[in-house]
Amino acid sequence: MIRAWSGDRGGRVSEAPAGYARRLHRLVAGYIAGLLAFLLLLAWAEQMGLSRFWLGPIFLFSTVMMYAAIGIYSRTTDPEEYYVAGRRIPPMYNGMAAAADWMSAASFISLAGGLYLQGFSGSEHQAGGLAYVLGWTGGFCLVALLVAPYLRRLGLYTVPDYFHVRYGGDWPRRLAALAAVVCSFTYVVAQIYGIGLIASRLTGVQFEIGILLGLGGVLLCSFLGGMRAITWTQVAQYVVLLLAFLIPVSWLAYKQLGNPLAPLVYGEQLAKIEELERRLVDSPEEKAVQAEYLRRADAFRAKLQDVDAALAADRAAARERIRQLKAQDADSALIVAANREFAALPKDAAGAREQWTRAMHDSLQRARPLGGLPPHGQAFAGNPGAPGPEGEAFTHSRANFLALIFCLMAGTAGLPHLLTRFYTTPTVAEARSSVAWALFFVALLYLSVPALAVLVKFEVMQGLVGSSFDALPAWIVQWARVDSSLVSVSDINGDGRVQFGEIRMGADIIMLATPEIGGLPYVVSGLVAAGGLAAALSTADGLLLTISNALVRDLYSRDLGSAVSAQKRVILSKFALLAVALLAAMVASLKPADILPLVSASFSLAASALLPAMVLGIFWRGTTRAGAVAGMLAGFWVTVYYMTAKSTGVRSALGLAGEPSLWFGIQPVAAGVFGMATGVAVMVAVSLFTRVRVPAPEATTGNP
Repeated sequence: MIRAWSGDRGGRVSEAPAGYARRLHRLVAGYIAGLLAFLLLLAWAEQMGLSRFWLGPIFLFSTVMMYAAIGIYSRTTDPEEYYVAGRRIPPMYNGMAAAADWMSAASFISLAGGLYLQGFSGSEHQAGGLAYVLGWTGGFCLVALLVAPYLRRLGLYTVPDYFHVRYGGDWPRRLAALAAVVCSFTYVVAQIYGIGLIASRLTGVQFEIGILLGLGGVLLCSFLGGMRAITWTQVAQYVVLLLAFLIPVSWLAYKQLGNPLAPLVYGEQLAKIEELERRLVDSPEEKAVQAEYLRRADAFRAKLQDVDAALAADRAAARERIRQLKAQDADSALIVAANREFAALPKDAAGAREQWTRAMHDSLQRARPLGGLPPHGQAFAGNPGAPGPEGEAFTHSRANFLALIFCLMAGTAGLPHLLTRFYTTPTVAEARSSVAWALFFVALLYLSVPALAVLVKFEVMQGLVGSSFDALPAWIVQWARVDSSLVSVSDINGDGRVQFGEIRMGADIIMLATPEIGGLPYVVSGLVAAGGLAAALSTADGLLLTISNALVRDLYSRDLGSAVSAQKRVILSKFALLAVALLAAMVASLKPADILPLVSASFSLAASALLPAMVLGIFWRGTTRAGAVAGMLAGFWVTVYYMTAKSTGVRSALGLAGEPSLWFGIQPVAAGVFGMATGVAVMVAVSLFTRVRVPAPEATTGNP
């Protein structure tokens, strides 16, 4: 049966397209039926007493081994199969694979969390979760209209191939390859972070070990079979992540509203959340929490007045506490905890300044109503037309919302790993059709994402807030063990009751903990984790293949190893993929940032460095090689500068005081707006100045 997924050993399908499609339909239907039977079997086993200790590893092992089996059987050294899956993937399945490739850990794990934390339209400092939904979905329209059919018509293998064919020379191709590596590497680090997060939760192992466990599944798929193996594993992964997302959100909707069709009924909960938010704003207990956070912010501000003296005082106090505990022959656990607190103190004044500055800003944010979260359903912050800060807040909130949508749409149309996905269809018309299928499969999940955020927030506000600290749900403790930044609850005001302002939840926890928050059976928790793993694995596969192809095929083979045969290039690409995967795993183990900011950065880079040169090259024959090179460099560096120089985290790490001066109030997450505008302007100006006309490229079969 797997032969229908991968073709014969030579990499070609001998049967007619109609017969091949029928075999695929039967195989996918059988796979879905088998997956549902597997879930029912595990649910029955849980009811019969199978321990949760075994359910998580069973989900992890079963899904990864299933993907690995497809990858192993689809192994190939044929260049046409390795790079573009033989250009024979039917549009519906290519759309399904593209949707899985697209979902990523950001969409599956973090998007609902972004809506939970930022609301629909955020604040003047955050764009809001709805911007991600609109931007990522709308980006597929740009892919279908502006890019995918035109690139497929040329019969190429990678995105840098287009720059080589369209502009000639070496530098457009080199810059495109380097841009593909940078934006794809940023993206893949976020995916591997998500893999480690889920694998460690499923198995109970350390985060770093979880990364290596999940990475094995990635490598077995992409290392051996390239695009052929990735395509069919992504089809299998899409089914898993679709079930993993729709089952819990439908269950929550039925539990709260009596109707499982969450996208149609969740609006009823918005009005209830608005009423709960009003109560929380007026609650004396919540105000006590805010006052305590404000006191902590003042304490950190005082420390920052004389960092050296404050750090010395903290160290002396920590040593004195350890001495007193030992003198009192206290419990060893207390002494160990005191030693850990001492070891956690900043090592030097620069580290203390950075840590305390971050803690002060965090405390000031938490001292605001609703724990610093914006009202969920507000239409932008501030007040339109009002003078002073209120009017400025509205202007900045709306500008950030629109800027992020633009960046995500443009980045979607410029991401190399997604565009390469549409090289695999038999014809140009089928490439366009597969984009429509991809949009359909993406919409199946994206329509439910806002519903999930609303239902979870109602569950937290109604069920968790006001409960006793002595009866905290087990999921809070379990997820805090995985990573304390995911979730923490502290009795800030000392009343023994959980207040909304005392709950700290990261964006990455909302989806993963939804089954436990809603009281669903643990088998659903395992399914959700398996879905998140499938989303991260599917995107990581495509990204690693894009990076390795750019390094080996577009850089090394053309500039240094031109005599290397096509088959040897494939082998070199596999080893480059392995090296990049290990490097990305090392970076991800450092936990550089949440998933959503990392992914957003890659979209800004792709939008500024790649898309203008692609679109102008397709639709304006006057675009010159010099113009493309100048525009790509200008757009890329403006984006990098704005993302780093205007980031509060980077400024704190460098010891720079004060808030960054933003351009038009736009946050660094949407830096691609400025990079893309700069790139287009420079590209047009230099092209008009040089006036070198380059003919439109003719269709070609490429060179594997």
